[in-house]
Amino acid sequence: MILIGIGANLANPPYGSPRATCGAALVALAETGVAVARRSPWYRTAPVPPSAQPWFVNGVVHVETDINPLELLNILLEIEVRFGRRRGAPNAPRVLDMDILAFDDLTIRSDDTISVPHPRMHQRAFVLFPLRDLCPEWRHPDSGHAIAELIAALPPDQAAEPMADGEGVFGTEWRPTD
Repeated sequence: MILIGIGANLANPPYGSPRATCGAALVALAETGVAVARRSPWYRTAPVPPSAQPWFVNGVVHVETDINPLELLNILLEIEVRFGRRRGAPNAPRVLDMDILAFDDLTIRSDDTISVPHPRMHQRAFVLFPLRDLCPEWRHPDSGHAIAELIAALPPDQAAEPMADGEGVFGTEWRPTD
């Protein structure tokens, strides 16, 4: 299973709110030929580490593709740039952030190029809560820990609140209008 994390905490003209930007990024991803099979509900999440910056909108998507992890990463980076992402200080506010969380059961560690599974995903409420909703039986490919165990180990200062979509639904089905 290929899982991608997506998030934003800054408005992004012409897309709008962080939630609207995340939805537009899913459409952009599908337009590259990477099939978005399902998505988690969207979550409103506290910045990590805690700071005064705006809260994020985060979700996780399950995608299907025949391309390799590095090609997928390049597509994600291209979408971020197209949406106006400018990399600066770590953990800074952003108009869009897209990360490969897991690529089947692969483990890839490459200096500055790619790390799969994402090296900090198990420490982030903004990843684990949406991932639990999408794939409740998922286990970390490296540690083998269940999603519930990872959530139980989160620090108490990480907050994640589910958001209803425009129709008041907390579903995991994806439509191109998401």
